[in-house]
Amino acid sequence: MSESITRARHRAARRPSTPLTELASAASEQMGTVGRRTAVVAASSGLMVSMVAVPATAVDRDAAPALAAVDTAALTASARAVLNTSPVVASPAEAVFTVDAPVVTAEKPAPPPAPERTRAASRTAERAASTERAAVSEVANNPIPQSVSGNAVLEVAARYVGVPYVSGGSTPDGFDCSGFTSYVYAQLGIDLPRTSSSQRNAGQVVSRADAQPGDLVWSPGHIGIYAGDNQMIDAPRPGKTVQFRSIWQSNPTFIRIG
Repeated sequence: MSESITRARHRAARRPSTPLTELASAASEQMGTVGRRTAVVAASSGLMVSMVAVPATAVDRDAAPALAAVDTAALTASARAVLNTSPVVASPAEAVFTVDAPVVTAEKPAPPPAPERTRAASRTAERAASTERAAVSEVANNPIPQSVSGNAVLEVAARYVGVPYVSGGSTPDGFDCSGFTSYVYAQLGIDLPRTSSSQRNAGQVVSRADAQPGDLVWSPGHIGIYAGDNQMIDAPRPGKTVQFRSIWQSNPTFIRIG
């Protein structure tokens, strides 16, 4: 009987495997792949930047061999050729930039409504202006007669042509008929009674034929100053002003003062 002898086979001794060696092996393989595929050319400077992984032999002697060398000079020449054929862009030394800005216009707000007191003052001013215009019109239609010149009474009276009629008035702010005659004579130093009825008896009655410029012209309820040539000057009535006009009374009384 023969004997069969079977010898046991043993695996070759291997480097012990740990989590650290497995991680290093995986990283080495990935870096090798990236190193073979990645090359960045810096065209502006002509330099070639290559990402080359750490040789796998640094970790595992059985890994793939190192990468082949890259000709960076040839790559740089190509980049320079592209730069030389590119268009040149130039700008002036002093560039001027303009901006079209919209025109903004400020609108002035409407003024607030005038208070009632201001409106009343405005209406008063309008009435005064209307009275003045009427006075100017009346003076134009009834010019000062020539008999005024040289006659003291008429020269004083003519200064107040256009003064409005005011009931009870006896100043240049406004006259009634007797207030006007008494004021004019007072400028000459002659005092007359205040009412027209009293002034009727203040002097000597003369006929119409003998009447002279400066005499009083009286009729019941009214009095003025004779200006000659059938004219008189007086403060007529409300709404009118002191003016020269024709004698309108049918039978007036002429009174000489002094």
